[in-house]
Amino acid sequence: MTLASGVLSVGELARGIPVCRERFLLGIAGPPGAGKSTLAQRLRTELSTSGRPAVVAPMDGYHLRNHVLRARNALARKGEPDTFDAAGFVADLRLLRETPVGAPVPWPLFDRAIDEPTDAGVVVCDERVAIVEGNYLLLTDAEAPGWAEVRGLLDACWYLDAPRSILTERLLDRHTSGGRTPAQASAKVMGSDLRNADLIAASRNRADHVLTAEGHSYRVT
Repeated sequence: MTLASGVLSVGELARGIPVCRERFLLGIAGPPGAGKSTLAQRLRTELSTSGRPAVVAPMDGYHLRNHVLRARNALARKGEPDTFDAAGFVADLRLLRETPVGAPVPWPLFDRAIDEPTDAGVVVCDERVAIVEGNYLLLTDAEAPGWAEVRGLLDACWYLDAPRSILTERLLDRHTSGGRTPAQASAKVMGSDLRNADLIAASRNRADHVLTAEGHSYRVT
């Protein structure tokens, strides 16, 4: 799929997603705090209200559970590539591709209130567009083992970018809203989140298009 370059509304972005007889999987990659979830939900709403049922299938539901991360002494690094069930994500992504429209495919979600994934948080069934959003959709195995198959399972993938200052502000707000102290939030952002952002940024050239938010629209390159 090809989008026109320039500043496009969400409606114009949605109209750029092709109409297919089978399910179309659109990836939205990018660093933490870039606004991937917001864009995915806006696209879902736009598509669904125009008669094209769509669903958001986030990567976040594949976080390893906290007791597993504690056992691996990795809880402080939660959110880094090896703290996800990459194999489970790839397997379910393949299932989403191969299952006929109309047959149910359960998909986990992540509950920020309890900081844990919830099994079958959404069930994909009649939707012909699945918007798969997450940080690591474009990585190679050289960058993080286990993620390389993801890109080949997506029909298209966009990269949502944002200035580092905006990422930092949003991530600090996210962590303090989640119960961390300002010092704890700063340590998480500076010690893990922004390092992840640098890793993810190296993958942006593998995206079909790079988007940057401009007000309620997005600049596309």
